[in-house]
Amino acid sequence: MRLFQSLASVTAAAALVLFLPYEALPHARVRTDSAPHLFGAECRTAVDGSHVVAYCHNPYVGTDRVSLHIECARWWDLDTDTDPVDAGPATTVRLSGRCWKEVGSAWVSHGKES
Repeated sequence: MRLFQSLASVTAAAALVLFLPYEALPHARVRTDSAPHLFGAECRTAVDGSHVVAYCHNPYVGTDRVSLHIECARWWDLDTDTDPVDAGPATTVRLSGRCWKEVGSAWVSHGKES
């Protein structure tokens, strides 16, 4: 008789858990606001003489506004900045610019869509 009573209580507990709605069950809750927000296109820049080309691929959901900045080696050569280009999700964009003579340095800046 004692075995029947313990078996009945275990069966009742299992049935209660199986028929409860998902929200009522105790489980770990994942906080979405504390998860890191992935952002930013990956850019590859190539310098060929006085020409600069950058390819930026955005693997994330948010749009990244990328802009190419070129600093020329000669003091009299004008440095250039391209207009910002929207690199949408799963999109690759091409940025290009040049100096009259040698390129001193080139980099890409990133910004969130406004």
